[in-house]
Amino acid sequence: MPQDTLTITDNRTGQAYTLPIENGTVRAMDLRKIRTGPEDFGLMTYDPAFMNTASCRSAITFIDGDRGILRYRGYPIEVLAEHSTFLEVAYLILFGELPTAAQLKDWVQEVTHHTMLHETTKKFMEGFRYNAHPMVMLVSTVAALSNVYPDSKNIQDPASRLLQIKRLIGKMPSIAAMSYRHNVGFPYVYPDNDLTYTENFMNMLWKMVEPKYVANPVIARALDILFILHADHEQNCSTNAMRAVGSSHTDPYLATAAAAAALSGPLHGGANEEVLRMLDEIGSKDNVPAYIKKIKEGHGKLMGFGHRVYKNYDPRAKIIKWAADRVFEITGRNIKIEIALELERIALEDDYFVSRKLYPNVDFYSGIMYQAMGFKPEMFTVLFAIPRAAGWLAQWQEMLTDPEQKIARPRQVWIGHETRPFVPIEQRSPVSATR
Repeated sequence: MPQDTLTITDNRTGQAYTLPIENGTVRAMDLRKIRTGPEDFGLMTYDPAFMNTASCRSAITFIDGDRGILRYRGYPIEVLAEHSTFLEVAYLILFGELPTAAQLKDWVQEVTHHTMLHETTKKFMEGFRYNAHPMVMLVSTVAALSNVYPDSKNIQDPASRLLQIKRLIGKMPSIAAMSYRHNVGFPYVYPDNDLTYTENFMNMLWKMVEPKYVANPVIARALDILFILHADHEQNCSTNAMRAVGSSHTDPYLATAAAAAALSGPLHGGANEEVLRMLDEIGSKDNVPAYIKKIKEGHGKLMGFGHRVYKNYDPRAKIIKWAADRVFEITGRNIKIEIALELERIALEDDYFVSRKLYPNVDFYSGIMYQAMGFKPEMFTVLFAIPRAAGWLAQWQEMLTDPEQKIARPRQVWIGHETRPFVPIEQRSPVSATR
């Protein structure tokens, strides 16, 4: 018998089944062979929230949560954050290899060429209320681009897919900046093709009446590093949404809008804003021990600690912590960083948190850093979405070209009624609509 197999004995029938093991997994469809009779549908797995289910095979991002490892296409995140730019990393994620100097130059020029938005898009943005949330504006506007670029429906054409990818990566910061300017009541600023990707984003955000916006190089580099860290993160909630919606063969704008909508939730991209609220609640470094005690007693959560995948220190959090120190040299030290450092120190010395493997994640320091750079909390998730678009599109393209992938359609375990007799309306008992 081959070694890489699993033998299962069905105690209901006494029959044994031998299933192949590949890459540490058993194919769920192989379990369908396990039946009690010809009328039996076959055995299924029940896995709420996909805690132990692989939905795809991917070569983009590797995570070893127990060892705190994150790699894009085999390259450690620490190395990429130190040596690369975001657009260079986006190229790597999308195409599998780091670009040559000539390839990178062409790639940057092509993405930059697509930063401009159609003037009708500006009118669309102007239709939002003055206090519309920037993330709502981003999701809606990205979805609206599906109408601006009807050629995006041709998803089976590699050249068309590449064009949409360039458009989306180019336009995400433009849309994000317009949502911010709309929110604060400032006129929109057009892209400046002389600037780098992050410098141009800062220009569209913060340019006022100066003839030429000059970005602070430290802030621009810190933002570029943050974009690298957020570019992809395996099969998280928003990536799963991108793949699931994309599996219906809708265009990439609608699929990206769906992924961004998933990202907007407080349990995903909105978590760093929750960290800031927690630090505001703590108030000062002296209040940290009492807050830790409250958490251990079961009152509330320690936001920014723990992760579904990482059971070690999130490698992105270490890089952000380093980058934050560079930013604070320019902006001045944010009082929240003192609270955060004390919170981290006590938590990492406390067996309650260590035994539960609750270590700082990427959200713990990123919100403090964003705030120091001049971003309002409502922009945090938008800042997350800009670089993550590259990861979403890489995952989308990988899904489309995988011959095993079909339209996503999970099974369910039926727990409802069997066939029931119809009750005339005058004989029905009232039920609570809030059950």
